[in-house]
Amino acid sequence: MNITHVVESLARGGLERMVIELVKLQHREGHRCQVICLFDAGSLAHELEELGIPVTACGKQEGIDMRALGRVRELVRAHGTRILHTHNAVAHYQAVLATCGLRLRVINTRHGMGGNRRARRREWFYRRALVRTNAVVAVCEAARSDAVRRGIVPRSKALVVPNGIDVGSFPTTTTAMRERLKRILLLPDHAQIIGTVGRLNWAKDQVNLIRAFRHVHDRRPDSALVLIGDGELREELEQYAVAEGVGGSVHFLGDRNDVRELLQGLDLFVLSSISEGYSMALLEACATGLPIIATDVGGNSEIVFDGRTGHLVPARDACALAEGMLELLRDEPQARRFGVAARDWVERHGSLAAMASRYGALYDDLPCDGRIIGSAA
Repeated sequence: MNITHVVESLARGGLERMVIELVKLQHREGHRCQVICLFDAGSLAHELEELGIPVTACGKQEGIDMRALGRVRELVRAHGTRILHTHNAVAHYQAVLATCGLRLRVINTRHGMGGNRRARRREWFYRRALVRTNAVVAVCEAARSDAVRRGIVPRSKALVVPNGIDVGSFPTTTTAMRERLKRILLLPDHAQIIGTVGRLNWAKDQVNLIRAFRHVHDRRPDSALVLIGDGELREELEQYAVAEGVGGSVHFLGDRNDVRELLQGLDLFVLSSISEGYSMALLEACATGLPIIATDVGGNSEIVFDGRTGHLVPARDACALAEGMLELLRDEPQARRFGVAARDWVERHGSLAAMASRYGALYDDLPCDGRIIGSAA
């Protein structure tokens, strides 16, 4: 089957990681895939190119860029595409416009919740592109229900395919890696390390995480906070950590290629987001066997089960976030039980193979049970 995936770029992020892993698996299964990036190729594009999978950047400019749209159309036609799989709103309506009149089966995946002010204009264009869309996939039930409720996606086209990861490629936490990470960060042997992975932006709300960590550090001075990822708020967050009096205990590691190894060195994983779809970072934390504290937003409650694999706390509540972290740092046996249960859950419900199989059914227009393909409950 000839499949074209269209994204804005393959920069480092959860959406991009999911697309790359899905394309790799489809390639191994014998499908002929290509990825079209509307803007630049992004830092992760080389992973596909090294496998011989074409990745083309169209260099789209702001507004209507007919040159870029023409390039998308040319690439789709030359490839003999049967399935056009777009990711998020901008890539979708741009690709639909570019391929108008071509005989394609069009699938769109919405990777987040949407709804911010900047997205309103995009959603207007997006809704009009749904006329030429066969199915719209949300990555969690919370996102599907929200999109239908707000009138963005017709109920008849709205489905859920939970994200999946290559669980086997994530070793669980080890004492050796914890000791190594402590040496890298120049921490004492008895230190406990709290970590998070994600872009440093408003949606991840690392300001509130640092505020909560200050409460934790007041009671456990041997604790450290590690932020893996980069973004536009890095300098501001570094200054905020200093202002909160924990600058020496908050470590900004930036974009990394060794995230899987770093996760093995953590004692606890925290996600402080105020907006989430179906978090790849949470799936990866589960696969590493980490106990998790996450805010109860978006699809987080479909991955983290309160009192079973971790704790859910209200968004923007630094005190609740701090108390959740302190509880699991104090009660190490419970933290270990949560981590084991998280790994067990992701092995059964969050695999890459299960996700690819569900998309395969959509590509082939096979019937499914209800509107949710493969519940993650």
